[in-house]
Amino acid sequence: MTDSPSPADLLDLAVATAGEAAALIADRRAGAAADVDTKSSATDVVTAVDRAAEELITGRLLAARPGDGLLGEEGAAQDGSTGVRWVVDPVDGTVNLLYGLPAFAVSIAAEVDGQVVAGVVHNVLTGERYTATAGGGAHLVSPAEPGPVRLSGSSPVSLEQTLVATGFGYRVEQRRVQGRIVAELLPLVRDIRRHGSSALDLCTVAAGRVDAYYEEGLKPWDHAAGALVAAEAGVVVTGLPGRPFADPLAIAAAPSVAGPFVELLARLHA
Repeated sequence: MTDSPSPADLLDLAVATAGEAAALIADRRAGAAADVDTKSSATDVVTAVDRAAEELITGRLLAARPGDGLLGEEGAAQDGSTGVRWVVDPVDGTVNLLYGLPAFAVSIAAEVDGQVVAGVVHNVLTGERYTATAGGGAHLVSPAEPGPVRLSGSSPVSLEQTLVATGFGYRVEQRRVQGRIVAELLPLVRDIRRHGSSALDLCTVAAGRVDAYYEEGLKPWDHAAGALVAAEAGVVVTGLPGRPFADPLAIAAAPSVAGPFVELLARLHA
């Protein structure tokens, strides 16, 4: 590694870039449905807005730090020489973008030597911005608040009182299995929420708006920033017993229920 930027400096660049991308997306979202392609299945979509946002993000980040690596959901990729790699999802929640649902976000994370040290998740329509740095805590900046709010998750007293968020994959076979698991899970928890953006789901656990979240099949750009926000808020971020986070299951849960929640998911996914 030849360059040692601070997490705070990387976050500043990520926040500024995410803000620019969010403005572009908001400006162009009305016409997003006019140019839609599919990826892994007919329900896995990408728009010209996604691609334009990724182009903007890539341009801003690499103009500021040309030696860095980069991995973007829509194909942007560069090997770096500094030890820093940016992990970018230009629009996490593209289907929500198409339908005008207020749950789609720009997600930008910075890794240093393979470890995520800074991240921002910027909700385009609400203007809420979740940020975190490694060891520096997680914060929410909202138009409704006068300043940053330190995030600390929630503390449900039992699984029966746990509000759970989840998401589903794009392949039919995968969805059948996921639907069966949700049907078994639902009677054992308070309720289920499905927002349609994994980055925002992780941040809602950090904010205490849900108590736990799990999803199978996430890619690095889906969770890099959001998982750091959750972890820095004191949320337990883990995988199934003996497995890493997001391999294959991404789990984030309030510490008060994390143990039994992971045990329950392990049983349901056996």
